[in-house]
Amino acid sequence: MINSFALSHGALQRVERLDAEVMLFSNPDAAERDLLHSHFKVDEHALASALDPDEVSRIEFHPDHLFLIWKRPENYSGGGSLAFEVSSCGLLFAPGQLLVIATDDTPLHGLGTRQPLNTPLDVLLDLLFNNIHHYLGHLKVIKLVARELQQKFNASMQNQHLVQMFNLSESLIYYINALHSNGAVLTRLRNHAEKQHFASEALGLIDDLIIENNQCYKQAEIYSTVFSGLIDARGNLMNNSMNNLLRKLTLINVVFLPLNLIASIGGMSEFSMMTAGTPWWISYPLFLAAMLLGAGGMLFGLRRLAR
Repeated sequence: MINSFALSHGALQRVERLDAEVMLFSNPDAAERDLLHSHFKVDEHALASALDPDEVSRIEFHPDHLFLIWKRPENYSGGGSLAFEVSSCGLLFAPGQLLVIATDDTPLHGLGTRQPLNTPLDVLLDLLFNNIHHYLGHLKVIKLVARELQQKFNASMQNQHLVQMFNLSESLIYYINALHSNGAVLTRLRNHAEKQHFASEALGLIDDLIIENNQCYKQAEIYSTVFSGLIDARGNLMNNSMNNLLRKLTLINVVFLPLNLIASIGGMSEFSMMTAGTPWWISYPLFLAAMLLGAGGMLFGLRRLAR
């Protein structure tokens, strides 16, 4: 799908032409891919990279344009899995036009609220700024969800809560990798902007982007470390609980196995032969007393060993 936008009065205005200042290609079909190849000179490798969610961020410098692969967070829809996804988008920037290639139409949502959009460069920098703040918002949500999960875990150690913690930890790893590669792109963009004598406002905004991205990266690293510690601690607690349970079952088996042996002897005919001269109301109580004394001795000895 193709969406064209003109820059008017500091905002994006939808138009119907291919020479608009901002063009959005969302999940392009075969005809739109051919248009990108023929009219905008986007090669197949660049197009595939823009639509590949596993592609690493990078920036390419060409004589008449720049091409960026940018990692952006997906919109979080909630649900029980608590998984935060990362996708890629392609940004082809020329002095008079910006092309955005993505799997959906969300990259341009919310642009123009922070500052007026008068040039394609303004749109590009505002898009990058919006994505970084999207990361920040997701990290805040992850922090709140982590606290709630920790409270649930303290109440009951269910497998569902452990799986959710693993999903959040995996999401943070993807965020860390995306923010790290985005930071390298911003650094190279800053060096290129300085060489090309960009306006001081643009240079200042790129510096702000680098600072904000570094803050996101450090926060994600901290949360990832905390999650790893929580998961390890919960795993150790569950192992300790299992060890204590097995220990109790072992003590029960050790106590009852000798009693079973004694009881089996009492049920044999040889016991009746051995106690033939003794009344049953004397022999059997003595036999039960011996069993109880043996059980008590086993318990006492095992408790001494367990200390």
